[in-house]
Amino acid sequence: MFRFRLPHRCWGRAMLGAAMVLGATIGADAAQSSVPYVPTPQEVVERMLEMAKVGPQDYLIDLGSGDGRIVVTAAKKRGARGFGVDLNPVRIKESIENAAKAGVSERVAFHQRDLFETDLSDATVITMYLLPSVNLDLRPKLLELKPGTRLVSHDFSMDDWKPDAYVEMDVKEKYGSAPGTSSIYFWIVPAQVAGAWQWQLTVGGRPQAYELALDQKFQMISGAVRVGGQSVKLENARLSGDQIGFSFSAEIGGSRFRHEFSGRVAGSGISGTVSLAGSRTQGQFEWSATRGAR
Repeated sequence: MFRFRLPHRCWGRAMLGAAMVLGATIGADAAQSSVPYVPTPQEVVERMLEMAKVGPQDYLIDLGSGDGRIVVTAAKKRGARGFGVDLNPVRIKESIENAAKAGVSERVAFHQRDLFETDLSDATVITMYLLPSVNLDLRPKLLELKPGTRLVSHDFSMDDWKPDAYVEMDVKEKYGSAPGTSSIYFWIVPAQVAGAWQWQLTVGGRPQAYELALDQKFQMISGAVRVGGQSVKLENARLSGDQIGFSFSAEIGGSRFRHEFSGRVAGSGISGTVSLAGSRTQGQFEWSATRGAR
């Protein structure tokens, strides 16, 4: 069985798991040579791919790919393409053989390569079963990926980067034939939105200048907007990949207006729609903002 919840901190279990050295082959040279191969149970593989909503449009990269089961399953059952990386040549040979048996050799590849030196830019989904310290070492590289890239980690978190979703499930055969519990962490790489943003809207028949100051910690955002000579705090501020949304109410020209913004972040711009509700302006309008000096 499995249970959904968003964790506060799951570091304790991760450290216990680290002591047992669970995971596929990992990236840093010393760590890779000392960590034994323990495969992700197939039922966990299936759940990881389900959480990431892997489909035919996806390109999946598995870091520390072991016998290749995650990449092969993604290709065979979900139509995805991708590759796995591992330092162990025996595992690479086994993965290639498993892909051939599954009939997906044309959709997948396996490389004997250091995961830290692997180009991840083509990935829409990245899977991993590493260790807490390796996840942390990888974190800066992962945060540089295209916003919206989905990340799934078996058993180990990324410290204070809280997951967007979390599953804990009982596994019949986690350690060979022995049962156990698996944790699955899921993140969506967020766009970088911290800083100052400006735009204009016509409210109550007059153009109004808006200045937004955003603070960011991973996918968590907060801030305040200045309009009509006042500063108001954002409400319901949210960021998922390149999708952003927030709301606030402000007095403009003697009337109170409710603002509901949603948009897509693209580099130094945001574009989307805003719903305005007030005595002199009602409706949904297009808006676009540009990043400026803070």
